[in-house]
Amino acid sequence: SLIGKLLECGFWGVAFGPGQYRDSVLLPRTEFPSNLSGQKLLEREMEIQRECGFAELYAWQRDRKSKKEYCLHDGPPYANGDPHVGHALNKILKDIRNRFEMLRGRHIHYVPGWDCHGLPIELKALGELGTSGLSPLQVRQKARVFAEGAIARQRAAFQRWGVMADWDNCYYTFDGSYEAAQLKVFQDMHSKGLIYQDYKPVFWSPSTRTALAEAELEYNPQHTSKAIYATFALSTVPPEMADIAGKLGSISVLVWTTQPWTIPANQAVCFMPNAQYSVVKRADGSQLLLVATDRVASLATLLGTELESVGTFTGAQLEGGVCCHPTIPGKDVPLLPANHVNMGKGTGLVHTAPAHGMEDFTVASDFNLPVECLVDEDGQFTELAGPELQGQRVMAEGNDTVISMLKAAGALVKEEACVHSYPYDWRSKQPVLIRPSKQWFINIAGLKDKAKEALAKVRVIPESARGSLLAHLDRRPYWCISRQRSWGVPIPVFYHKETGEPLINRHTVSHVAQLFSEKGSDCWWELPLGSLLPPEVLQKSKAGDLTEYERGEDVLDIWFDSGTSWAAVLEEANRRADVYVEGKDQIGGWFQSSLLTSVAVQKKAPYKALVIHDFVVSEKGDKMSKSLGNIVDPDTVINGGEDPSLSPPYGADVLRWWVAKSNVFSEVQIGPAALTSARDNISKLRATLKFMLGNLRGFDPRTQAVDPKEMHYIDQYLLHLLRNYSMKMTDAYNDFDAGRATRLLQGFITRDLSSFYFSIIKDRLYCDPENSLARRSCQTVLAEVLDGVTRSIAPILPHLAEEVYIHTPGHEGGCTLFRSGWIKSSPVWRRPGLEEAVEGACAIRDSFLSSIHGRSAAEYELIIEIEPGLLFELMESLQEEPTSSYSQLTELMMSSRTTLTNALPRDMNADALISQGNFLINLEGGVIREDSAYQVAAVPTSMARCPRCRRYTSESPDCPCSRCQKNGN
Repeated sequence: SLIGKLLECGFWGVAFGPGQYRDSVLLPRTEFPSNLSGQKLLEREMEIQRECGFAELYAWQRDRKSKKEYCLHDGPPYANGDPHVGHALNKILKDIRNRFEMLRGRHIHYVPGWDCHGLPIELKALGELGTSGLSPLQVRQKARVFAEGAIARQRAAFQRWGVMADWDNCYYTFDGSYEAAQLKVFQDMHSKGLIYQDYKPVFWSPSTRTALAEAELEYNPQHTSKAIYATFALSTVPPEMADIAGKLGSISVLVWTTQPWTIPANQAVCFMPNAQYSVVKRADGSQLLLVATDRVASLATLLGTELESVGTFTGAQLEGGVCCHPTIPGKDVPLLPANHVNMGKGTGLVHTAPAHGMEDFTVASDFNLPVECLVDEDGQFTELAGPELQGQRVMAEGNDTVISMLKAAGALVKEEACVHSYPYDWRSKQPVLIRPSKQWFINIAGLKDKAKEALAKVRVIPESARGSLLAHLDRRPYWCISRQRSWGVPIPVFYHKETGEPLINRHTVSHVAQLFSEKGSDCWWELPLGSLLPPEVLQKSKAGDLTEYERGEDVLDIWFDSGTSWAAVLEEANRRADVYVEGKDQIGGWFQSSLLTSVAVQKKAPYKALVIHDFVVSEKGDKMSKSLGNIVDPDTVINGGEDPSLSPPYGADVLRWWVAKSNVFSEVQIGPAALTSARDNISKLRATLKFMLGNLRGFDPRTQAVDPKEMHYIDQYLLHLLRNYSMKMTDAYNDFDAGRATRLLQGFITRDLSSFYFSIIKDRLYCDPENSLARRSCQTVLAEVLDGVTRSIAPILPHLAEEVYIHTPGHEGGCTLFRSGWIKSSPVWRRPGLEEAVEGACAIRDSFLSSIHGRSAAEYELIIEIEPGLLFELMESLQEEPTSSYSQLTELMMSSRTTLTNALPRDMNADALISQGNFLINLEGGVIREDSAYQVAAVPTSMARCPRCRRYTSESPDCPCSRCQKNGN
């Protein structure tokens, strides 16, 4: 390509030796550097940010006149650490879209925010101190200071990456105004009966001593449990089994569980009503076992013995059966139907402990079973579990003790290690358990159908993620929103000291919300109870005396914090964003909590579209971790590492190009290869931009531009291609597909500019008179192309785009690219007939080039034969005379001279290389169609090489060609 040649030849690629014609050639000149690296690159990016007003750009666009608004609502990153490449992927992806929409003239509503509450911040802030001896206010003060430090570091990084925002006016979930808006949503949902207090199983983290929501779990696929097969002897045989029991003896129900510690809490054994069950006899003994018929074969293999079926029954026929609890003498365990029983593993009969399973709890509710919790907040057996188990950790020695008790009772059939996926606390990375607790919940069942209806109206990118969004909704029976911590928004509830009944209504919540708005939520602990619950509020609430109440100690789940951001941040007139853009981990997190709270309050989704990107991984596809040593720090990417040879400074635009070029909807790889590739892509782009800038020196498009109708056809054709390119780039950005935008850019530069247009026009640019129509025509197109390309890359590479704009002629002083709009494209540039003419000529050229096998086209004269018809007329428009060395057709052919004729001469030179082909002309939607044949004869030129223009157009080597004789002085 031309760009490659330019780089090889000391940039311009023109080998002019000393001589009288050198100064007469119009070589390109520009101060725009072909390459920036190291400290110069970093300094230049910071200069661009200052000189071009990056910090003021958001406020400027908010103040300008605009009819349309574009709202991208920022999902709050967590304020518990330093900025990482995941932040870079997310923030830059958002900024690319915001800058694109701003260039198109829209008002951008983008308020960056931070999620500031929660246990991870609390734990990091306290470190080894723990909460021992600290009051809630002391804990909160330390957590706030820690969060503010993390916010400052992240905000500085986001600014350095060129993210456009008003960084002095962000939102923080610990601000009083935000907390007050959150409580208003809470009150609205509570008044509709969607928020309630109940005693039911929740995910509980013994390591952090708090309830967790589904979105706060990480599933460890390599967790190992001690799984057991245990028997529950039938004390009351179902009527249908009476005959078998009478003839063969006692029957035991076989169950399987990966949580043996839950056996002491067992209240029932569940079966699938419409499944088949068999009583089987072990070949290695007389034991009779009841199991699902579908599980008999696999169980026989597992137990290492044949299992002979002595009777088969439907699940419904098991009703009425009662078992003996294996470790609690005298305790009866009923057989009960349940649809959650799984036939894919175990025995098809499920041990049911309502205190320690969500589905088990549902069974307990349906059949009025007791819900006995034998486990405390530290994950240890309580006194209710009996002296043998009391004080033991249920997931450690307590588990082993239960297994020993089953063995002693003769109920243990088999014990095995089971590797399976198990939920862990995402903060402490320790396993969680399920235990009942009195908590505050949101009734998802009452919202689920409405949420699905709202989601159906939302555009999801990629569409394949919609199924995951719906699946997460379906899996969630309820949402536990209370947490037993200090660093968060207090749940505005008061409890009666004697009865424990909660006092919460619109009067109490509204008053607390007003206090939070004025003073922040610290006032929940700072103010006396009388200020939180004044007489007028007590009176409106029809409550008793103040002394009968105490304030609650729980705080709201941080997913409720962030999930109500639409109410606190979006403009009140229409609390619905155009788009939310976050990683796929938010499918069950912020996307869902925002949807549920918004549907509950305003009966619609808070977003019109969702863009869901994947995670960043190493170049080997591994998750980044300190232990693997594969973490890529965005600060190191921009500023370089300790050893510049290993970690050179790439600058912010390389980081942004990496984001744009990546397929963000699958795992995004980063590492030396990806960053080096991004740097090289930008270097090639700079060379192309410099070529255009250099050839525009001295050209003022405001006064010297040529009307498209007067341009050379190839120049008009380039405007036609530029128009198509502009529309495709607009579509790519509209579709949130920056990767497609980078491919369109590279294709346009490599194929249409470097390999095609630049290689053809340099003769005109360098050797035609400075003010000639031919040269000004070409410069007009270069100015339009430079402007279009610069604007098209601006959302991705804002520093480079502004740098180019500074060097581009024809701009008012002080104007910046981002204050001057999107790509300008004129309908006049669309020229279908012109397109056929130039592409027909290119088809003929391709045939000619294939016949000379890589030799220089300039060394040949061409005779092009076309029968009379439309193709001939089109080629004739490119060449008015039958034979010419300076026609547009010759320029396109890049030959010494071209002759256009209806028939090849009979006395053809023996050295002629003949090629032929066909070109299909299709105009006006197929109304005009003509398939035309052509032949090309390429003959080695008899002309000499001109010492000025280097074309084979001279009569002798020492004499310039006729054109250069006119222009060479």
